[in-house]
Amino acid sequence: MKVSEASFKTCLTKLYVESTTAPEFIDITDRVAEFVKSSRIQNGFALVFSRHTTAAITIQENEPLLLIDMASALERFSPKNTHYRHNDFSVRTVHMHEDECPNGHSHCQHLVLGSSENIPVVDGTMALGQWQRIFMVELDDEKGTDREILVQVMGV
Repeated sequence: MKVSEASFKTCLTKLYVESTTAPEFIDITDRVAEFVKSSRIQNGFALVFSRHTTAAITIQENEPLLLIDMASALERFSPKNTHYRHNDFSVRTVHMHEDECPNGHSHCQHLVLGSSENIPVVDGTMALGQWQRIFMVELDDEKGTDREILVQVMGV
């Protein structure tokens, strides 16, 4: 089937997600699904993207014990109490601000999760598996914060 430019559509929204601790797995699936539905795009894909280097997007199962296991795995991968050059404010000179906190572990944990997920949209809904949910994962535990997540739905 050939798709004409006139029928291709793109819709974008920003979701603001408030976190309180880290790691924190915040299920944003319903909010994304609501936007996909309101876009009226029937077939295409939904891109969910975190605009932060210490807040990730991932697809996983929302099972409480598994979420604890995943938080433990992140800590094992990049422990908070290990030395990170990023945290040495006596020598670090780039991307510094007044409220800088030692969060090298958060950036390293982000490496295994990533910034985005791309989900197929079929017949107007996301084609997630039975147990799949979309999470924003807060990795920076110095303070809770509002995170900005972009959701872009593209298709016909």
